[in-house]
Amino acid sequence: MYRLLSAVTAQAATPGGCAWGCGRRAAHRRAGLPPLGPGWVGGLGLGLGLGLALGVKLAGELRGASSEPTPAAPDREALPQAEPLPPQEQPLASWSPQTPPPPHSRHFARAIDSSRDLLHRIKDEVGAPGIVVGVSVDGREVWSEGLGYADVENRVPCKPETVMRIASISKSLTMVALAKLWEAGKLDLDIPVQHYVPEFPEKEYEGEKVSVTTRLLISHLSGIRHYEKDMKKVKEEKACKALKMMKGTLESDQEKELKERAGKSNEKNDFAKAKTEHDNEAKGRNSKPCKKKNDFEQGELYLKEKFENSIESLRLFKNDPLFFKPGSQFLYSTFGYTLLAAIVERASGYKYLDYMQKIFHDLDMLTTVQEENEPVIYNRARFYVYNKKRRLVNTPYVDNSYKWAGGGFLSTVGDLLKFGNAMLYGYQVGLFKNSNENLLPGYLKPETMLMIWTPVPNTEMSWDKEGKYAMAWGVVEKKQTYGSCRKQRHYASHTGSAVGASSVLLVLPEELDAEAINNKVPPRGVVVSIICNMQSVGLNSTALKIALEFDKDRSDLP
Repeated sequence: MYRLLSAVTAQAATPGGCAWGCGRRAAHRRAGLPPLGPGWVGGLGLGLGLGLALGVKLAGELRGASSEPTPAAPDREALPQAEPLPPQEQPLASWSPQTPPPPHSRHFARAIDSSRDLLHRIKDEVGAPGIVVGVSVDGREVWSEGLGYADVENRVPCKPETVMRIASISKSLTMVALAKLWEAGKLDLDIPVQHYVPEFPEKEYEGEKVSVTTRLLISHLSGIRHYEKDMKKVKEEKACKALKMMKGTLESDQEKELKERAGKSNEKNDFAKAKTEHDNEAKGRNSKPCKKKNDFEQGELYLKEKFENSIESLRLFKNDPLFFKPGSQFLYSTFGYTLLAAIVERASGYKYLDYMQKIFHDLDMLTTVQEENEPVIYNRARFYVYNKKRRLVNTPYVDNSYKWAGGGFLSTVGDLLKFGNAMLYGYQVGLFKNSNENLLPGYLKPETMLMIWTPVPNTEMSWDKEGKYAMAWGVVEKKQTYGSCRKQRHYASHTGSAVGASSVLLVLPEELDAEAINNKVPPRGVVVSIICNMQSVGLNSTALKIALEFDKDRSDLP
């Protein structure tokens, strides 16, 4: 319309070359009318322009008016048809709570709603910028969602594809490498580590020569230190923890005895008085409070030095003394897994990261990589902490090359679900072989998975006191003490806590019996993964609650 107006006005205003203008003058003369003045062309152009502009405006207002009827749709066949976009250029539809979930998720609508509400509560309680969750049931992902922000400064929301630090879940990934080498006969778990890594010196404890083995390293029984270098502080902390456990047991026995004394004397105040005296005596004996030093106060957690390989990073701790005799006590140690990475390199003949990338490829974990600052990693989140004034700030730069194996990988909830299901499949496939001979083998053999998920004596599971540490996993065994009372479910999990990040991967196997195996295939159970861009957020109990919610809905399926 605008082009037409411009053309008409321009032609009307051109005195020499416009056939329309000359013809109009000639017709005027033939009619015997007075000659047209020189201004008629400009007036005509101005009038025509105003008329067309008014028409355009009026038409626009009529189209925008809601009260007017909608014009009839044009004939589609008469219009040029747009060519469809090629597959690689099709826009991706992002999932959100408003988007209809996949068909198999509708069975779990109640569990999804309650779990989302729980995560909102946890996120608000700890002040986490962002959190991402993923859940699979019987090997199929049924829910994944991001809450909050992956990048607060740029207001980038969390989504299922968000990549975050998985921290100590890296230990469970390293265990797969060790297990594959053990299955292939390339690694002996029970010989001294110097057989593979002579750069690690032989050790003594209290003047006695001792051996550190791969098996002891895996279960944190080697005596190698964690981030705390002061042996005295570590021993005080362990003694304090043992005292608390003993105190709890003694207090329950002593309270029973004090109640009996109060009952015999028939004096109401005897029990309260005796208990007060007992508590005062206990305070006098233990006037020095037990205080655990936070790992995030340790300088080594914030290393910025780049290490070229696992052998080079051994220099951080290889000459330090053992904190106890190997096998006698449990001491969680990320440095122990740095030594395990060196063992993987020597036993496999590959660089540790190359060997792990082969495993990730086999497991279809395509977004799982070692954390490095230089590469562009799509959907990578930023990481946060609260300062002393309780203001949200970015975490300092850290280089995790010294601890790839113990806490240096990045991943997504989707990749962690794949990993958890691969482990669950290997754990269960042996039970299904008799009823279904066509099943593919697991990535790890059933006997290997049974070994990995069997609790090890003298260990601790810090994120659930009911469990024990096994081989790079914490395991809680099935238990029920009283009828119609609390039933403890069997599950395996590992948590992670890094600078500006927290994580958990939890596997809740289905309780199978001979009848339940018929017409079913592994994996059978619920897997939950949660990652968060805030440090020191305990997520294991949340993951367990979510798993039980989905297991409840799962049991209601036909």
